[in-house]
Amino acid sequence: MRRVLIKLSGEFLAGERGFGVAPDATRALAREIAAAQAAGVQVAVVVGAGNFWRGAQQGTGMDPATADYVGMLATVMNAVAFQDALEQAGTDTRVMSAISIQEVAEPYIRRRALRHLEKGRVVIFGGGTGNPFFTTDTAAALRALEIDADAVLMAKNKVDGVYDADPNVEPDARRYATLSYLDVLNGELKVMDATAISLCMGRDMPVHVFDVFEEGALQRLLAGEAIGTRIAADVETQYA
Repeated sequence: MRRVLIKLSGEFLAGERGFGVAPDATRALAREIAAAQAAGVQVAVVVGAGNFWRGAQQGTGMDPATADYVGMLATVMNAVAFQDALEQAGTDTRVMSAISIQEVAEPYIRRRALRHLEKGRVVIFGGGTGNPFFTTDTAAALRALEIDADAVLMAKNKVDGVYDADPNVEPDARRYATLSYLDVLNGELKVMDATAISLCMGRDMPVHVFDVFEEGALQRLLAGEAIGTRIAADVETQYA
């Protein structure tokens, strides 16, 4: 792959603690991304905010748009924290925010983001889409299309792909090796929200779901190995 966008959940940044930012978790992924950059892959990242804020929970009783704006600000916090981990790993990094916070992040400008990637910098997109009522999954799909990425990599927490049931509840749950976009939508599978997967389907943007905690998984995926679950238009739904 030449250029990828990694969708990183806030829960991953929290590590085992479940809240805030865990240095061990961020450093481990930063090293893997640094290795990918060294191998010539251009990497962009979209971060979630679940380690700090979930509007449907902490925002109960608030105006929904206001709760979403708080979540967008939390993604900028995560972007800046992850930038620090990447730079400690020796990777030149830029944070771009859909919400203007010029003291800590550049404003998101598509052409500038492309230029950063071409110069070998990791670009972290914070602030979601800049609009309420859209998830960071949708932001990931949107930014991947804007930067002409080869794929969206959905980095999951200790889940190595998409299953036909919750593997933590159903011991007989089976993992999919490949899935079509329509089967994701029709089966209401918890991969991305419907808006995000529809964006990917409309532009034939492949999505790979993998376990970011599995050592070396990112490198193997970028090398073309069949890791996790691949979602695309040119595949039939098959179990691993």
